[in-house]
Amino acid sequence: MSIVVKQISYVHSNGECMFRDINFSISKGQKIALIGDNGSGKSTLLEILAGRLAPASGNVALTSKPFYIPQHFGQYDDLTVAEALGIDHKMEALHAILNGDASLENFTQLDDDWNVEERALAALSLWDIQHIDLFQPMKTISGGEKTKVFLSGIAIHSPSIIFFDEPSNHLDIKSRKQLHHLIQISKATTIVVSHDRALLNLLDITFELNQNGLEAYGGNYEFFKMQKEEKLMALEAQADHKEKALRQAKQIAREASERKQKENSRGSQKQINKGVPRIFMNTIKNRSEQSTSKLQEVHSDKVKGILQNLQQLKQQFPEVKEFKMTFENSNLHKGKILITAHDLNFGYSSGYLWQNTLNFQIRSGERIAISGKNGSGKTTLLKLIMGKVKPSEGTLTIADFKHLYIDQEYSVLDNELTVFEQVQEFNSQHLPEHRLKTLLHQFLFKIDMWDKTCGQLSGGEKIKLIFCCLVVGNSSPELIILDEPTNNLDVQSLEVITSSIKHYKGTLLVISHDEYFINEIGVNERIAL
Repeated sequence: MSIVVKQISYVHSNGECMFRDINFSISKGQKIALIGDNGSGKSTLLEILAGRLAPASGNVALTSKPFYIPQHFGQYDDLTVAEALGIDHKMEALHAILNGDASLENFTQLDDDWNVEERALAALSLWDIQHIDLFQPMKTISGGEKTKVFLSGIAIHSPSIIFFDEPSNHLDIKSRKQLHHLIQISKATTIVVSHDRALLNLLDITFELNQNGLEAYGGNYEFFKMQKEEKLMALEAQADHKEKALRQAKQIAREASERKQKENSRGSQKQINKGVPRIFMNTIKNRSEQSTSKLQEVHSDKVKGILQNLQQLKQQFPEVKEFKMTFENSNLHKGKILITAHDLNFGYSSGYLWQNTLNFQIRSGERIAISGKNGSGKTTLLKLIMGKVKPSEGTLTIADFKHLYIDQEYSVLDNELTVFEQVQEFNSQHLPEHRLKTLLHQFLFKIDMWDKTCGQLSGGEKIKLIFCCLVVGNSSPELIILDEPTNNLDVQSLEVITSSIKHYKGTLLVISHDEYFINEIGVNERIAL
């Protein structure tokens, strides 16, 4: 076995247990998809496996040192590229030796790795980031370039075990395809945490981390989905059967109680008619009451047992099953011209952004993807369309319509407001408080989250809160603009968001490097930059 995990548990500093007694083993060369809801502990488990985090209990055995590609949110900005790649000490020793410092310490640090710099530069070039200097600060490069830096480390270190945490984030379509090919041809034992369903479908086995622990499915993501659907159907059938049994048990208990009461009443009347003395009547009455009580107890235990089984079944239902959403229909008639661009361009001090001017129209009801590699000006085009910046060349005619822009920072939310306060901000219908709380629950915001500030939420939670606010506002925008909406969602929530957007009847403009998502939501036009 390449990886053996025994009885791993992790507990937060506040005493809350994230997961308990996780066990699994992975053979050499196997490729594993690790999925689960936001907050289930996928990244934490990877960090434990990589030796970056200590578990509360249990142990991990690896046949070799793993290479870990982290999900990054700016936490590596203080490092240089060489430090992020873990070659900074070797690089410093190599340069010191080349500059005449032939100390034993430098030779020990270099460890005969004389071509480390050559390998590193070749690895950067492999990912088309040869312009980045190894001693350059990570904070000076883009999100996509940071991901590519970490991916470059695979060619530098040639590891036999690799852990990927959301490696598709920030990558353009070309780089995603390169990543997919790399994982396909790799002989390394691999664990991938990702929401990229095209990538998940390339992997051998799917592990799901949930409230019940870790469950293994012997296939890719599509196989996992099929198995989950079958399991859910079986659970629903069992739950329906138990609910029917519960209704029958309650009916039988009620009928038995009524019969017993009638029998007792008739028996008492007979005893009175026969002139039975009162002292015996009381004895008979007590016996009758005890018999009735025992009968009620028997039926009550049966009802309680069925109810308990039903509750246990319902606990196995995935929360995301409750999370359903439909948009109100847009008021714009289909085919109305919303935006017309004629010979459009935008200029910086260094020159124009696009080599060729842009000409396009966007009509009501269309679904359009803006595509292009990182740095091609996709977000700038969105700013032009929303009127946040003005074109340097050409014209952009924009009709009067309502739009919603969901950017990568989710700036439509106020990070200082609590979850409940944010929903209230959108409550133009003046829905009562209990209705708002019901909607929050439907969007998987439990009571312990209502007082959290929006700034404390994960990316996936933020986008779900935005959609919840749309439902509260009961007004669907004529145009929804999505800028990389899939980056921070777990795959289960992503499935629901995808389904919701598919049923949206208005106009959709989306930037996404996730081709699976683009195809799923029915994009029929592209603006290529």
